[in-house]
Amino acid sequence: MIKRNGGDRAVDGSVFSGYAWYELFGPVWFVGLALLSYLYMKKIVLSHRYQTTQYHVRYFFSAVIMLYILKGTPFAVIADDYVFSAHVLQLSAMFFVIAPLLILSLPKDLLNQYFWNHRLKMTMKVLGHPWLTALSFNGLVTVYFIPRVFNLLQEYTLLLSAAQVILMVNAFLLWWVIISPVPKVSNLSYLTRVGYIFFTAALLMPIGIFLLVIQQAHYPVYETVAGEFFPGLTAVYDQQLAGGILKVIQLASYIFALLKIVIAWGKKEEEKEGEVGDKNIRVVQGIPIRLNNKKR
Repeated sequence: MIKRNGGDRAVDGSVFSGYAWYELFGPVWFVGLALLSYLYMKKIVLSHRYQTTQYHVRYFFSAVIMLYILKGTPFAVIADDYVFSAHVLQLSAMFFVIAPLLILSLPKDLLNQYFWNHRLKMTMKVLGHPWLTALSFNGLVTVYFIPRVFNLLQEYTLLLSAAQVILMVNAFLLWWVIISPVPKVSNLSYLTRVGYIFFTAALLMPIGIFLLVIQQAHYPVYETVAGEFFPGLTAVYDQQLAGGILKVIQLASYIFALLKIVIAWGKKEEEKEGEVGDKNIRVVQGIPIRLNNKKR
């Protein structure tokens, strides 16, 4: 494991003066995301095997650009070494914005092919179980921000990266349930999905409240450099700002998801209006008549 030394960097005039160019502009992230974009365009959009729309492409590139800004630019240095609230903003955007955008960027016929007519079907049914995903994601996020756990992770780059990858995978599973892109795998009613969103929002409240109300700094790696990037932003204020950012981004993403679900629910109910559920009923000049299907 490699020990992180961001908090020990000297600050000479500029907070970025002690960093090499590749630390500020993340060539690995740039190349990786460029390759992912190339494969997306070639294998999905331009292959004509799947029914893609301009919305799929917009969702994908919005997620890719946002991910590079968060992880491959000087913002990542600020989030890693100087400002705790920037770190929380980075993770919140990844979990509550980028993850759903990436799911929405994949056409339904591709998802049906690989997650229903494929060996992954059973895996996704197990890992994507609604209440399991809600408990695992929110529980892991809460544990991640527990001071003792967080401070331990900050000591080791590989351990921190592994923790964030695990959280991102769980974020995908959480949004898989909310979006339900393949109904055959995750066939939840609209009402259940609405209740699920409220449930998951409540599960993350304790850690958000903890960050907002606590009057003592608990993250030494950021406490030692408090105010170097934003003068006047003390470690406690930074911590409280982080709690607000976490809840605002989470709730904003959930409100948007709720609106989409309610709108889709309303459209489905409108389509049902005028339909007759009983196959033995016929409508003649606006009058429903029940047919006698007894055998003679």
